[in-house]
Amino acid sequence: MIAQFGPSLVRGQTARAASPIFGVTIPDGYRDWKMIAVAHEEGLDELRGVLGNNVAVKAYQQGTLPFPDGTILVKLAWKHVPVEGLDGAFVTGAATTVQVMVKDANKYAATGGWGFGRFVDGMPVDEMQHRTCLPCHEAHVRDHDLVFTRFAR
Repeated sequence: MIAQFGPSLVRGQTARAASPIFGVTIPDGYRDWKMIAVAHEEGLDELRGVLGNNVAVKAYQQGTLPFPDGTILVKLAWKHVPVEGLDGAFVTGAATTVQVMVKDANKYAATGGWGFGRFVDGMPVDEMQHRTCLPCHEAHVRDHDLVFTRFAR
């Protein structure tokens, strides 16, 4: 069962719409963070980029697992649009979601130390969608501190 958390803020976050269950918000200035990796989601027809704050970048560079408290990862997702006349080439289309993971081992002890947030147009998606985050991460990346993204060098 996922524990209920209030919308108290984690360093790097400001008051705004918070995700249900975890109280995670979209962090200020995240668009200026460093790129961790990119991905293409075939089944979702999406292009994705994962950005990390300085704590995340340092942990990736040093190979630190588990990730330290204060790590914040932000995944940006867009539909991918074919480039006319260039078979197999794509560019970003409409934005689909912003997804956020925040590491705070005390606050999120019941969920492996991570809080999750999914946002569409800056607003959190419903609680049921947030309930799917932890089970998926536990099922597939338990051995990587619940984080799918690997550092692209």
